[in-house]
Amino acid sequence: MKIRWLGHACFLLEGSRTVLIDPFVPEGGIEADPDIVAVTHAHADHLGEAVRFQKPTVAVNEIAKYLAARGVPAEPMNIGGTIEVAGVSFTMTPALHSSWLECAGGGYYGGVAAGYVIRMDGIAVYHAGDTALFSDMKLIGALYHPDVAILPVGGRFTMGPAEAMMAAEFVGAGTVIPMHYNTWPAIKQDLSAFKEALELTADIRVILLAPGESVEV
Repeated sequence: MKIRWLGHACFLLEGSRTVLIDPFVPEGGIEADPDIVAVTHAHADHLGEAVRFQKPTVAVNEIAKYLAARGVPAEPMNIGGTIEVAGVSFTMTPALHSSWLECAGGGYYGGVAAGYVIRMDGIAVYHAGDTALFSDMKLIGALYHPDVAILPVGGRFTMGPAEAMMAAEFVGAGTVIPMHYNTWPAIKQDLSAFKEALELTADIRVILLAPGESVEV
């Protein structure tokens, strides 16, 4: 599987299927042709261009209803559930964060925020979504044994590098890819110390990608 970071929290998983997660990049106009889209929560910097793609889209029930009303073939689910779409497995995991559909007139509740464990071609990828650190990340590791953990590190709106170090150890994936940082000044981070400390203290490889770069796993 190839994991490509398009920026912010947006990732493309490329294997027997192409899965696009949280289809938002600041400049807009994502160049991808996914088979499946997955959305972690309703904030505009994650829901992004989901409607434009008009592809099967995995999302929590409230977001799925919003998308279905706009012609998207949505796949509703909720925390703790697992579904299979075109041979790809999605398990929805908890995330500690807010979620709001930012529509005209003030918007409305977008259901709970979530993460996913996505299984394809024998690889399990945990995309944590926007979240704080929580101790039940240990259960995600114990139950689903992800090979890769994609974790937010920007601080302010999610956990920062110190909390993400502990999250990485809780989850226990052999590879960690940071996300949700350096998009805007409010979440600017230098992750050189994060990478060095985590690789020195745990059997974990930290991959620092630039937007557009990818890694094979």
